[in-house]
Amino acid sequence: MDVASCLGRPTRMAASEGMRMTSHFRSFLSTFILLYLMNQVNSQKKGSPRDVKCVTSDLQAWDCSWRAPSGAGRGALYDVCIQNGSHSSCYQLGKTSTKIPPLNPGQYEITISPLRDFGNSISKFILNEKNVSLIPDPPEILRLSANFSTSTLHLEWSDKGSAFPRHTNVIWEIKVLRKENLELVKLVRSTDNQNKVFPQDKVVPVGSDITFCFVTQEEVSSAQISYAKYPLIHLDGENVAIKVHNISASISSGTNVVFMTSKDMYGTVVFAGYPPDIPQKLNCETYDLKEIICTWDPGRPTALVGPRSTSYTLFESFSGESVKFKRVEAPINESYQLFFQVLPNQEIYDFTLNARNPLGQSESTIFINVTEKVYPRTPTSVRVKDINSTAVTLSWHLPGNFAKIKLLCQVEINKANSVRELRTVTIKGVDNSNYLIAVDKLSPYTVYAFRIRCSSETFWKWSKWSNEKQYLTTEAIPSKGPDTWREWRSDGKNLIIYWKPLPINEANGKILFYNVSYSSEEKTQSLSEIPDPQHKAEIQLDRHDYIISVVAKNSVGSSPPSRIASMEIPNDDLKVEQTVGMGNGILLTWNYDPNMTCDYVIKWCNTSQPQPCLMDWKKVPADSTQAVIESDQFRPGVRYHFFLYGCRSHGYQLLRSVIGYVEELAPTVAPNFTVEDTSADSILVKWEDIPVEELRGFLRGYVFYFEKGERDTSKMRGLESGRSDVKVKNITDISQKTLRIADLQGKTSYHLVLRAYTDGGLGPEKGMFVVTKENSVGLIIAILIPVAVAVIVGVVTSVLCYRKREWIKETFYPDIPNPENCKALQFQKAVCEGSSALKTLEMNPCTPNNIEVLETRTAVPKIEDTEIISPVAERPPDSSEAEPESHLAVSYCPPVIEEEIPNPGPEEAGGTAQVVYIDVQSMYQPQAKPEAEQDADPGVGGGYKPQMHLPVTSAGEEAAVEGDLEKTAGYRPQANVNAWTLVSPDSPRSMDSNSDVVSFGSPCSINSRQFLIPPKDEDSPRSNGGGWSFTNFFQNKPND
Repeated sequence: MDVASCLGRPTRMAASEGMRMTSHFRSFLSTFILLYLMNQVNSQKKGSPRDVKCVTSDLQAWDCSWRAPSGAGRGALYDVCIQNGSHSSCYQLGKTSTKIPPLNPGQYEITISPLRDFGNSISKFILNEKNVSLIPDPPEILRLSANFSTSTLHLEWSDKGSAFPRHTNVIWEIKVLRKENLELVKLVRSTDNQNKVFPQDKVVPVGSDITFCFVTQEEVSSAQISYAKYPLIHLDGENVAIKVHNISASISSGTNVVFMTSKDMYGTVVFAGYPPDIPQKLNCETYDLKEIICTWDPGRPTALVGPRSTSYTLFESFSGESVKFKRVEAPINESYQLFFQVLPNQEIYDFTLNARNPLGQSESTIFINVTEKVYPRTPTSVRVKDINSTAVTLSWHLPGNFAKIKLLCQVEINKANSVRELRTVTIKGVDNSNYLIAVDKLSPYTVYAFRIRCSSETFWKWSKWSNEKQYLTTEAIPSKGPDTWREWRSDGKNLIIYWKPLPINEANGKILFYNVSYSSEEKTQSLSEIPDPQHKAEIQLDRHDYIISVVAKNSVGSSPPSRIASMEIPNDDLKVEQTVGMGNGILLTWNYDPNMTCDYVIKWCNTSQPQPCLMDWKKVPADSTQAVIESDQFRPGVRYHFFLYGCRSHGYQLLRSVIGYVEELAPTVAPNFTVEDTSADSILVKWEDIPVEELRGFLRGYVFYFEKGERDTSKMRGLESGRSDVKVKNITDISQKTLRIADLQGKTSYHLVLRAYTDGGLGPEKGMFVVTKENSVGLIIAILIPVAVAVIVGVVTSVLCYRKREWIKETFYPDIPNPENCKALQFQKAVCEGSSALKTLEMNPCTPNNIEVLETRTAVPKIEDTEIISPVAERPPDSSEAEPESHLAVSYCPPVIEEEIPNPGPEEAGGTAQVVYIDVQSMYQPQAKPEAEQDADPGVGGGYKPQMHLPVTSAGEEAAVEGDLEKTAGYRPQANVNAWTLVSPDSPRSMDSNSDVVSFGSPCSINSRQFLIPPKDEDSPRSNGGGWSFTNFFQNKPND
């Protein structure tokens, strides 16, 4: 057996052959047989049900059946009532069997009566729980295994949840048959043992304390409830008990209590739940005044199901009738309901709803007048039928017996493009559930949708709406004539008649055709019938006054005629005005004119359409002074032309001509512009008008942008942002079509952009690149300015160079003395061997060997000035007339020539200088000089003279000597001896004695590094150095 069956309702494994009933069960069976005999006696009357039998397999439901009366068909209906004292419950069945829940102990009377063709053949039976046969369900084999070594079979089965009365000894019979011929091999019987757990199937409130006892002869190892183990309480022998405190709510199958032994397990089931709550939201109402439906909310779940679940009984106190709530299982928080039959001649009901389960009971009451608690069902079978073109009859079916009350019904009428209309009617209830009303004030030839809902006159609840029923009313004569207008062609000979199709509410049917006629004082003439899709006609008329009439016809008849005069009164003071719409329309206003006797007509058309243009028209009463023109055909950015006509007694007169837009938009294209003329400093631009279709608004001006830029490089970014390099011109004169841009630069590329704008915004831009012409005056100026600057710079430079010519000559290329004319190095005849005359140094290329010039001086006071006395200074004034002395080129002699100057005596103011030439090897041989010239005065010569001797003058004679030297002609060495450097890298200081001997290099010597002093002018200041400064550049010399 499965574990669940072991824990819920214990079954046993056994090896017995059959099943025997106890003596108690036999008495139960005998009582049932007695009941059967009584049934036979009660059903002797022909045609009544008989042989009632009730059996059960699990004690949770009783299956009762009976034999149908003779002559009853398969579809026979039976009214079955079970009554116990004052409480009864009845229901109808279409079969001869039923399943009822187990009844409480006691006597019950069962009444079964056929409902058709059997008269009053009613059968009554007495039933109690002892008359019910217990027939367990066949067991189910769960597992079968064989042990061939011991020749045994192990069998496990389930009783399928069959319940057996307490203290019943159940015997299971097992047959083992041979498969080939089903020969009985062995018969085994299994009986229950004496191990019992108490209490069995106990129902307790949640939170209770309960004790479970286990009576057994075996040793108990443990005990548990669900999955929790509990300590054992040992009683006498092997009997044990457990104590459970504050038990929790059970699941739907109960809480298992299990005791474990070494061989098997034993147990019971406990059901912990709650007593029933007071029924909440109890409500009783009727759908049809035949049956009362009471509904309620059971409240908190009790956690008890099956035979332990809560049962409900509805009791009516005035009649004493009651009904019980029957269900197999109910979901949690389900809304429960019971049906109570409406009793004849009773409107007031006092209901008490009792709730009962094994843990307690509760009740709720309600008091109602059933005629005021009517909640009708949904009306069905809605039908519509014509009365005339404006009225119909509406019928429907409403289930129920409402003959004693009045019904309040609502009819919803809906038609296209209209507000839903509700009409409420009060009608008397009927028995046959069919109702009929008339609905009038409808429009002819109109599709309506009807739907209905009802309630009682006292009103409790509306029923649900019925399904919609659509219906088209019949046609009627058109109520008005067509709205007409006329237009003359430009030739003035043909008149075009226009009319609008009649709306549905005025056409009252399908318009088939139109009749057009025209009449004057002399004649009347009609045109042929014009079919409906056509809404205009053209008539050839002269300029006389005619009245045109248009009539619409449908299948029922003709409409009243619409008349209009052909005459148009001229107006010479007409100006075209402009306007802009507001929202989706155009507002036109005018002054009141008492001469307008009929009405005003406003017609409009698209200005791009050819003349005569007619888009639509609108008629306004004669006492009006304004009108808003709206149309689904209006589009933003499209120009429309509006004409206001006033109607006089003999024709129409045009009063106003207005062009306008319902909404202005920005232009879609830019103006087409070209460059008419260019110059060096200006550009002339010309542009064309934008077509009206692409302008999309009233033109307010142009915006012109220009900037410097080459093609493909200028991008005109941020034109509206005020860039400094972009020039903007706003042209508000829309008649202007040219613009000259001045103050430009010659031979320069400009980017030009032109845009038009309306009140709707700026249109797109169009641009081009233009290069201005070259400026000739500027070119000439550009050439002349550099030339003039160059000339001026040249003149200034020449003047400066001329004034500073001496300084430039002395600074950059000074005069270099000709060595051939130099007489600074002339020697005595005895100086060199083989030379008796003084010779000048020949300045030919030579390679010097070693030259050292030594100068010595004695210890004398500091020499303030030293001068080289040239023999030229001693020449007499008339020496210029003497013959020039012949000069021979001589070279230095290899032998060492020393010329000693003895120490000066005390009487001398200063010592003499000594020039020593040491080891000078000449590459030239001394030249011989004629005999006649050897006696000549060596001091006479006009050329350069070397330092023969250096006389040192006293301080008193210094000034006189200096003055003489200034008058000496020829080359002079540095006169300012005080400025000479005593220690020179070229003239090392002599190291002998204590006297300061200064070594002077020869001014003509090849190793001289001193500047040569130019001739001194008498008036110029004495120079302190051999360099030059920048300020000398701007100094003028006296002789310049």
